[in-house]
Amino acid sequence: MIYRALMTLTVMVAAGLGLSPAAAQTPPNTVALQPSPAIPGVIAAGTMPEVVIKGLTSSDDSFWLPNVGLIFSESQANRIVRLDEHDQPVTFIGGLLNPLGMVFTAQGELVSIQTRPGFMGPRVVWPKGHERIIADNYQGKPFGRPNDIVANSKGGLYFTDPPAHRVYYVPPGGAIMLADEGINAPNGLQLSHDEKTLYVNNTQGINMYAFDVRPDGRLANRRVFAPYVGRDVSRAPTEPPISRADGMVTDNDGRIYALTDSGIEVFSPAGQHLGAIPVWCITRRCQNLGFGGPDKRTLYVSGGGTLLRIPMLAQGFLGRAK
Repeated sequence: MIYRALMTLTVMVAAGLGLSPAAAQTPPNTVALQPSPAIPGVIAAGTMPEVVIKGLTSSDDSFWLPNVGLIFSESQANRIVRLDEHDQPVTFIGGLLNPLGMVFTAQGELVSIQTRPGFMGPRVVWPKGHERIIADNYQGKPFGRPNDIVANSKGGLYFTDPPAHRVYYVPPGGAIMLADEGINAPNGLQLSHDEKTLYVNNTQGINMYAFDVRPDGRLANRRVFAPYVGRDVSRAPTEPPISRADGMVTDNDGRIYALTDSGIEVFSPAGQHLGAIPVWCITRRCQNLGFGGPDKRTLYVSGGGTLLRIPMLAQGFLGRAK
């Protein structure tokens, strides 16, 4: 009876303020999902994100694993999750150490970044029997907290370490090397289709950077590839602006997609800003994204224990899993 009275009062107050009951009951720190504007060749006008999963302890780095399906990290639960045929989260790999970014190599191995102190770094976690540590230190010193990772066709791995301001490269069968330490907080990263360019986000800045990739995998010619429009509006006007740029992905036409505080910002292969798809992962900014589905025309977006699904006109890059 008390509950009904409270609900009636809520509806009356909402009506008096010109709000719907649903709007009046929206929990704090949440944002309603919005339709996307049209971006030619990318997404149709009015397309809405679908909430597939919410309420997990965390979610990050969703992408389509061949012959398995959609997977993503649930770092706080120490597992990699698979989305089953009923859109339910099931454990794909458990017993991990706060996993974050991951990548599926051309050699058929799933490499996952572990972030628990004392165990930080990339390691092979699947298939069973192939598990091994790839790197757990640089020159005898532990990593700050590695974040995202991408692989080239030879099996070389690039990964970021935002607290250390570094990008590392591990050549196939070789020792880890420092690739760059000139970006304030390198986070998401992605290779061009021909693997001659590496793109890196700066979470604590407003630009996407590009590097030339040398034949031995080393990086050269760091430059601003494109500025972001997304801004962290919680910062004081006297503070330098930041975009909080995070995960990145590329489509089959070479466009680049990156998560920032404005949603998913989309760029042409030449760096032209094509538009932004508004997304929000229920309680926080989304963290990572990847194309999935049998034809890779669905964009899966993860963050804050939420998984979103967006039907796309664009098709994800068919040359690699991520």
